[in-house]
Amino acid sequence: MKASTAKENILRKIRQALSTPVPVPFPLSEGTESVFQPKTQDNEIEFAERFTKLQGRFAFCANETELAEQLQILLTARSWQHIYCVEETLKSNLDQSALNISFTNDLPSCEASITSCECLVARTGSIMLSSSSPSGRTTSVYAPVHICIAYTNQLVYDIKDALQLMKEKYGANIPSLITLASGPSRTADIEKTLVVGVHGPKEVFCFLIER
Repeated sequence: MKASTAKENILRKIRQALSTPVPVPFPLSEGTESVFQPKTQDNEIEFAERFTKLQGRFAFCANETELAEQLQILLTARSWQHIYCVEETLKSNLDQSALNISFTNDLPSCEASITSCECLVARTGSIMLSSSSPSGRTTSVYAPVHICIAYTNQLVYDIKDALQLMKEKYGANIPSLITLASGPSRTADIEKTLVVGVHGPKEVFCFLIER
């Protein structure tokens, strides 16, 4: 009897609510238009601004020669001796630039890792990586510092553009892992205090080369 009475009360309240509808508090939230504004500047500038706001370190290079110069300055300033890199094409390009780099295959003991990427997402300042690369799932996560080498023709504006690029590139063979790295690892799980480098690299560098 009590259950039946409770049910009737609920149905009565629903009928009353339907007869006197309340205006939607945020009418624009139910529209079909994107909540994100279209881009107002070049992807290179948009990415650089977003990436640096997320504590990423950004450098623009006119060509591979300038990349070698800027990368060598960074390595010398940090006194890094052991750099993890398992992408043969990337290693070959860096060797051709006559960089004084000692590559290592030991990820746990490296001082920094160097990888390529699938693309750069300008609107979010993110680096898109996937398991299709020899760097795999671990390089950009377990190295204390992640250095990404990318080209301007890898820039897209939004995440949907990046996913479309992946679909066109791989077709039905989409990599089993696709991830977005937006600056160094950050967490505020402990007493709501922001801590950098807990679940990933403490620093992320992106060298963008004109192409």
